Amino acid sequence: MNGKTLTYIFKRVLMAFVTIFVVVSFTFWFMQLIPGGPFTSERSVSATTLAALKAKYGLDKPLFVQWLIYIGKAFTFDFGLSMKKTGQYVMDIILDGMKYSFPSGLIATVLAILFGTLFGSLAAIKRGTWVDRVIMVLSTASVAFPSFVLATLLLYAFALQLGWFPTDYVTGGLSAFILPVITLSMYPTAYITRLSRSATLDSLGSDYIITARAKGASKSRVLFGHVMKNSLAPTITYAGPMFASIITGSLVIEQIFQVPGIGKDFILSISNRDYSLVMGTTVVLTDLIVVMTLVSDLLYKVVNPRVELE
Repeated sequence: MNGKTLTYIFKRVLMAFVTIFVVVSFTFWFMQLIPGGPFTSERSVSATTLAALKAKYGLDKPLFVQWLIYIGKAFTFDFGLSMKKTGQYVMDIILDGMKYSFPSGLIATVLAILFGTLFGSLAAIKRGTWVDRVIMVLSTASVAFPSFVLATLLLYAFALQLGWFPTDYVTGGLSAFILPVITLSMYPTAYITRLSRSATLDSLGSDYIITARAKGASKSRVLFGHVMKNSLAPTITYAGPMFASIITGSLVIEQIFQVPGIGKDFILSISNRDYSLVMGTTVVLTDLIVVMTLVSDLLYKVVNPRVELE
């Protein structure tokens, strides 16, 4: 690892801290705009008890002081107890949700990369044929088809009607992952297919590919040794943020398949104004997006050494 790469990593880590600071600050002040408070729904709570609860969670302090405490806890991952889930620590709630969201997101990401790259490369190699047209029509339809509609159809057909898959995600075992993973991977697979097709077509028309063919290199060597490697670059750039977005943006899918993931807790924490849980999930999800984006950029450099990290 040379000096330029280390400098790049240092700058990106510094930017990551700035990004987290901005996101956490925005989240804090945005929560103040929502009417009510975390304990306003507790109608039976007396004024004395309400004051004690606010003092316990530091809500009796001035907003600026609350913001400073909020920022400090964000960078130390000390989120304390949930304000709504009595006796439960925020990090425990997040980790419990991640036990379901992380595996589903990881499997969906791997499948999207594998099948998207395969279909995209195949479409490029068979450009202009019926194979290319079928793949592109299906990928376009998959991009335009809403994921929640697909999830509903899969659940109704294969779980409720045919009974091939369980409807209970928690007790259903490994088979319960199949339908959610298919749904989560559908859009990124279609998107990567289009990315891979364009990148493969660009590579096939490059001078170094023409030179390799002129020197008598076999089709398999040209395809797997040169074309596939270079066509992976845009996919890798997209893969990191895609993985993070699958985990953070799969709330509807989790609701349909009754997945007790992190998305459900995050939305409930906002509606309940559970400040500590909002802070915890915001920081964790922001960290995930920043880290995966950095990893994608570094992997892009590995795949294409000619690219300068700036």
